[in-house]
Amino acid sequence: MPHATPLLATCTTQLYEAGLDEAGRGCLAGPVFAAAVILPPDFIPPFLNDSKQLSAKRRAVLRPQICESALAWAVAQASVEEIASFNIAQASYLAMHRAVRALQVVPTHLVVDGNRFRPLAGYAHTCVIGGDGLYRHIAAASVLAKTFRDEHMDNLAREFPEYGWQQNAGYPTAAHRAAIRAHGPSPHHRMGFRLL
Repeated sequence: MPHATPLLATCTTQLYEAGLDEAGRGCLAGPVFAAAVILPPDFIPPFLNDSKQLSAKRRAVLRPQICESALAWAVAQASVEEIASFNIAQASYLAMHRAVRALQVVPTHLVVDGNRFRPLAGYAHTCVIGGDGLYRHIAAASVLAKTFRDEHMDNLAREFPEYGWQQNAGYPTAAHRAAIRAHGPSPHHRMGFRLL
C-alpha cells in the first residue's frame, strides 16, 4: 500500500490523501451516510479505530477532535429514494462522491474502506478491505459517518418514536422488526429491503 497511513504509523501519506467510509448500508430505514477526511500526519489520537469497535462515548469524544484537527472533512448522504432508485451499493458510492466534492481541500488520492468503489472522475483511488481498522483517515471517516448518521436517526426518532431508532439507528434488530410488524413501515423505511 504506497499511499495510506497505518493507524500506528507516524507519516507515510500523501499530504492531501482522503480516507472514505460509509455508515448505514445495512439499515432498514434512513439514508446512507458517507464521510471523507484529510488528516494531518501528526493527528494520532490514542483510541481512534473503526467506529464499530468504539463505544458511543468514545465516538462522541473523537468527533470534535477530528473536525477540529482535520485539514478537511465532509459528510454527505444519499436518501431513501436514491437507495430505492440506484440500489444500496450505488447510493453509498453517491454519498461518498458527494463527500469528496464537498471537501474544502482537493484530495490527491482517495483511500476507500471496502473492496469496491465507483471511480470518481479526476481522482485516483485505492480500496482497502477492513481499512477503517488499519488507516487513520478511514477510521476518522468511519467515526464521522457513524456519528452524523446516528444523530440524524435520533432526530427522525422524535417524529417516529415507535421504531426505536434512537437505540437501533435503523438497523434490523428484533425490536425494530417487531415495531414494523405492529405499526407498518414509515416514510423513512427502505421499501426495497426485507423489512420483516
